[in-house]
Amino acid sequence: MGKLESLRASTSAPMKATAVAALVLGVSLALAAGKESAPLAVAGPGPGGAMKLALAPNLSFTDDSSSNFPIRGENLDDGKIASDRPTAIFFGTSHCWNTNREAERFVALAGREKDAVRFLVVDLDHPSREQKPLVSRFYRGSIPTLAFLDASGKAVYNRSGETASRRGDTSGLEEILRRAR
Repeated sequence: MGKLESLRASTSAPMKATAVAALVLGVSLALAAGKESAPLAVAGPGPGGAMKLALAPNLSFTDDSSSNFPIRGENLDDGKIASDRPTAIFFGTSHCWNTNREAERFVALAGREKDAVRFLVVDLDHPSREQKPLVSRFYRGSIPTLAFLDASGKAVYNRSGETASRRGDTSGLEEILRRAR
C-alpha cells in the first residue's frame, strides 16, 4: 500500500468531515472576498441613472399576484454608481408584494431627489451586463434589497426587507439618504 492509500485508510470519518468543512469554508471566503473586489462602473459627474421612475400598472400591495416588475422608467439598465452624489440601488423581482411596497417608497423618493441622488433599479430576473457587478457586490439573496452609497462609493446601507411598515412611508429611506450625504 502506498503512502496516499495508507493515509486515506487511516483517516477517520470525523477528520474527513472536518477537512471537507474547512475546504468549503475556504472556498466560501474566497468567493465572498471576490464579491467585495468586483469592479463597479462609475459615472461621470451630473445627473443620470434610472430616470422618470413610475410604478407599473396593476400592482398588488397585499399578495404576490403581480406579474409586472414594479418599477418602470427610462435608462433602467444603467449600472454605474455616482462619483459626485449618493447612489440609491433597488433590487427586486415581480410577484412580491413586499417588493411592490418598497418600490412605491423608492419611486416617491426618486421623484423628490432625482437631481441630488443617482437612482439605479435592478430587476434580478433580468439584470443588465452593467448591473451584474452591483448584484454580485450588494444583493444578499432576499427581496427587496436596497443599497445606498455615499459619493465615495462606500455602502452606508445594504439590507433586504421593507424600510417601513406603512405603505407610502418614506421616512426610513429619507433617514438612510441623510447618512449617505
